[in-house]
Amino acid sequence: MGHARTRRARLYERLTLEAFQAGLSWATILRRRPAFRTAFDDFHPDVVAGYTARDVNRLMADTGIVRNRAKALATIGNATATVRLRDAGGLVDLVWSSQPTTTPRPRHFAEIPTESAESLALSKALRAHGFSFVGPTTMYALMEAIGIVDTHLLDSHRRGSSSVRPQQQA
Repeated sequence: MGHARTRRARLYERLTLEAFQAGLSWATILRRRPAFRTAFDDFHPDVVAGYTARDVNRLMADTGIVRNRAKALATIGNATATVRLRDAGGLVDLVWSSQPTTTPRPRHFAEIPTESAESLALSKALRAHGFSFVGPTTMYALMEAIGIVDTHLLDSHRRGSSSVRPQQQA
């Protein structure tokens, strides 16, 4: 159970940070990641799901994180949705079920997609389960971040460093 909980917490953290990153630079979020972890109890969905108005006020006073009330409320709601989703297989299984059969093969930065049919489907599925701040562009960024798709340029030394299996890159 401990390992599965860790995977859930890590994916819930990535989902949360991608939502907070929307409209900001990723560097801003990375610099504040330790503060986010402290503010959101290391992203344990069971704990965050129990947050109250007092916790929201605490978050809005925390200068170490991005203070956006709508995103903080979404984080709490998404924790609740994550907990509820366990009965239907869990967040990890739902997100990874969106992995396409192939991954993009960009040669130039302009060819790197910002969303896909799969990220749109994932967005809709998560919304149906009560998640918010999970638009198709944000979900595509999540899919890139966790290795569901590999958008590194074909000639990049980073190409193939994600979780995408080689046959998916063909």
